[in-house]
Amino acid sequence: MKIDTDSLNTFLETPVVLAEGKTLPAYSRYCRLPIDFREIEAALCIPGRGFILNSEGQPGRIIRKDLTTLAQVWSVLSYSNLAPSSHTSDLTVDRARLIFGLVSHLDMNIGALISGHMTSIAQSNTSRLGFPALITALCRARGVVSDSLTFERLSPVINLAYIRKNCWNPEDLTVSIRGARRARARPAELPSTSAASTPASTSAAPSVLAQTNSQHFEAMLQSIH
Repeated sequence: MKIDTDSLNTFLETPVVLAEGKTLPAYSRYCRLPIDFREIEAALCIPGRGFILNSEGQPGRIIRKDLTTLAQVWSVLSYSNLAPSSHTSDLTVDRARLIFGLVSHLDMNIGALISGHMTSIAQSNTSRLGFPALITALCRARGVVSDSLTFERLSPVINLAYIRKNCWNPEDLTVSIRGARRARARPAELPSTSAASTPASTSAAPSVLAQTNSQHFEAMLQSIH
């Protein structure tokens, strides 16, 4: 069984897409550039939020609650499909760059990305098992016979109901999901009298986008999972 870049791209039917005159896909070229933290913050975070500085005063991580709804959805999918990790409370710089590439629609070499993580997990001193379903499918494709139950449903299923409960950020005004839970305002954050008199038209944009975004999330989840 091979887990090299070409073998995985062939098996997953994810051909490498190159722009004219380029030898690397867009995401690979992006990763070779200096990190633009402000660009990442603008794409992944709600207004006014961004990277938390580390002990050296450098951008270190983005807390999950500061992410937009779309960034949270893609981060969940990345933990399941592209770069397995049990650390899901925030985004490291590397994970933030990956999510930036996803929300920015940068073409990626998926085979290279998964192959690199498979190799890293195999060579590390850990009991983690990354990509078990993919590895099992690769073995079956090579004729390995197994009479045990090797495929199980994700629990919980990552669908629109999951997004409503776990990924929707009520402070993200670009999307509104009907029936989603709303965060309770803390006493210090309760709206003032002037805030209560804000015209109803301020919520018009999220309402218009609600159905479109919900359909987009549902289609995205179905295609990946």
